[in-house]
Amino acid sequence: MKSVKLIVGLGNPGKKYEFNRHNIGFLAVDYLIDEFRASKISSKFKGELFKSEDFLFLKPNTFMNLSGESVVLVKEFYKISNENIIVIHDDIDLKLGALKFKRGGGSGGHNGLKSIDAHIGNDYYRVRVGVGRPERKEEVINHVLSDFKKDEFECLKELFLLIKEAIKDIKNAPSRFSRKGCS
Repeated sequence: MKSVKLIVGLGNPGKKYEFNRHNIGFLAVDYLIDEFRASKISSKFKGELFKSEDFLFLKPNTFMNLSGESVVLVKEFYKISNENIIVIHDDIDLKLGALKFKRGGGSGGHNGLKSIDAHIGNDYYRVRVGVGRPERKEEVINHVLSDFKKDEFECLKELFLLIKEAIKDIKNAPSRFSRKGCS
């Protein structure tokens, strides 16, 4: 029997945050849900859970810094190993248009990853989606909580397509991708 992969998009619930840079994980999962024709199957795991033929898609509704609470519930219920968990999240250390795929590692200060690491360990796959870094450190919070600009959405669509292909065989995905002209 083929094991299911859990694709987790990190973000904050609510209309206020819908198109924020910090919600790139939610935006990517929304795209994947449409592409894989996934259907909603539950709201009981502290998040919205969708299922397609090969994937479960999770959007935790716990807010970013408690995402691990939702992930561990789905992991345990469906008996999913960490090697079949892929977390999609924003990364300010990558420019807009860059993707990085990796397994394991530190949180890089990302509160969503810190929470997941605390609940399931850190040996899962990550899809780091670049959202760029502001010039001054004190602008980071405002930057990640700002909405993407209209012209940036075209770039995101291309990145989401690459993520779609990568999650099918994450072990063999390139470690890094960078699209020029995004920002």
